[in-house]
Amino acid sequence: MDIRTGELASTQVVELLQVHHNDMLKHSPIESVHALDVSQLEKPSITFYSLWIDNNLAGVGALNALNATHGEIKSMRTSSDYLRQGIAAKLLMHIIEQSTLRGYNKLSLETGTAEAFLPAQKLYTQFGFKACEPFGDYELDPYSLFMSKEL
Repeated sequence: MDIRTGELASTQVVELLQVHHNDMLKHSPIESVHALDVSQLEKPSITFYSLWIDNNLAGVGALNALNATHGEIKSMRTSSDYLRQGIAAKLLMHIIEQSTLRGYNKLSLETGTAEAFLPAQKLYTQFGFKACEPFGDYELDPYSLFMSKEL
């Protein structure tokens, strides 16, 4: 298992991000979908991670620096071939570790409220994330659940 920084040019990564975005559109109206495309994930404030097993993409996630003490998790997605194998948990642990190393004292995220998002909500809750008010540029939205964790 190998967690890499970057890899946004990888065909496997681009395909998984497209699957992610298309899936978000199945469960939320377009104005409530906050998934980032490759060009947005290339911003200097974002560090993109990909988890590989035997050179096969197992999952992705990103860390967005909101400011010097607050990070945001973006683009968490597990490849369908690796569901329920702990990939998301491994990526989440890595992102939390990187946030701590950066000196963040808070880590936040936005996820959906539809039933399809219940596994993600459960994972984040298991790692100590709690529902919170919208942060950054987000606004209240019935399709969004905002969560944060003190580090």
